Amino acid sequence: MTKRNLIVVSNRLPLSLKKVDGGYESSLSSGGLVTSLSGLTKTTTFSWFGWPGIDITDETEQGQIRKSLDEHNAVPIFLDNELANNHYNNFSNAILWPILHYQSGINFEEGPWEAYQRVNEIFADTIAEAAQPGSLIWVHDYHLMLLPRLLRDRLAGKNCAIGFSLHTPFPAGDFWRNLPVQKDLLRGLLASDVIGFHTDEYKRNFVLCAESLADAKVKESGTLEYEGHEVVAEKFIVGIDPQKFTDALQNEEVQNRIRDLQRRYMGMKVIVGVDRLDYIKGLVQKLKGYDAFLDQYPELSNKVVLIQVAVPSREDVKEYQDLETELSTLAGRINGKHSTADGCPLIYMHRSVNFSELTALYSVADACLLTSTRDGMNLVSFEYVACQAQRHGVLVLSEFAGAASFMKEGCLTFHPANMSEMVDAVHQAVTMSGDDRKSRYETLRHFIETNTSAKWGETFIETLTKHVEGGR
Repeated sequence: MTKRNLIVVSNRLPLSLKKVDGGYESSLSSGGLVTSLSGLTKTTTFSWFGWPGIDITDETEQGQIRKSLDEHNAVPIFLDNELANNHYNNFSNAILWPILHYQSGINFEEGPWEAYQRVNEIFADTIAEAAQPGSLIWVHDYHLMLLPRLLRDRLAGKNCAIGFSLHTPFPAGDFWRNLPVQKDLLRGLLASDVIGFHTDEYKRNFVLCAESLADAKVKESGTLEYEGHEVVAEKFIVGIDPQKFTDALQNEEVQNRIRDLQRRYMGMKVIVGVDRLDYIKGLVQKLKGYDAFLDQYPELSNKVVLIQVAVPSREDVKEYQDLETELSTLAGRINGKHSTADGCPLIYMHRSVNFSELTALYSVADACLLTSTRDGMNLVSFEYVACQAQRHGVLVLSEFAGAASFMKEGCLTFHPANMSEMVDAVHQAVTMSGDDRKSRYETLRHFIETNTSAKWGETFIETLTKHVEGGR
């Protein structure tokens, strides 16, 4: 069997670079995308293109970096700091990210938009040069929405297939139309052969926008026709590798940590929250909801603890700094109000925790509370379930997380802005009977074991391969 040639493209390479004597060392990060693609190595040879995260202009040093990354089949696309900052922070994250997550009131500026276009062009030039006839090209996420079109123009005659996966929501048309350049971005995406979304809702929103704003035609087969070629817009459920967590739970260090935490919180109900510090995660709503829960059930204030990990994110952006200040203030106020000499009902950590600590925290928690106001999928919900084979913990999940559209039968869902709904859901979680916990848990476990990251990667690549082999 001939191996397929796959080019994976993301804004950042999933590698970290370290300068050492006479060159650079690179090591692979352990992201979800890395895991999902590791299962494809039997049938596919793939190389990964992206920005290495550092500004290097010296050609000798660039050569050293290329050599180091080549060991991991990675290819760097070099950008100067100003261009990278304008593309990533000032357009992708300050303008595009809010719209994709249903936030209004963006300030559109030409400079960042020009940088976004320029970076997409630099990526297109590099990838088009490297692509072989028949290559599969899989582009990832909102930083590179113009890339499929730029590649299609450059790859004419090479019969390459272009796939695109969006890892955020795709919003309803009213929100999408707030972007002055939304038609350019739609045209960019519609040059793909296959476009993947996390849920049916995001797919439906995209198809409606493509139809009404870019004149794409929906065919009877459900595919789209745009400028003479066929586009498959489909839901592909992204997941995790549950085995990674099962293995970690056998680790002696993790087992010892679990025992420590169990002793520390003996006789208490532990609720865990793990979120990036981002306004889409609903952390202010979570802390206010937990405060209201403690007000309503004061008898539980010594029997329940919320351990909230808020992983630092975009710390140089004012909105994120303000959010962190607000959360720290809220956390202090809650503990000031509800703590006793016996302990406090909230542990708030504004830092990353390592994988062993995270696995132990997931394992000892009786419930996991996730309050996203909008979230592409939210894989923390999957990770928590993967660590709960013994305890059958309860997942309390915002209805606005993509995961809720698949997991609602096994978890408790609520509207993150409805305080009484959140309070009721938390109370139900910490008082639920063992039988109810077990049956709900088994539903969730089946879902995460059926929809793994490896299956997501394989399904997408199969769809893309069929599309190119079946002609267009």
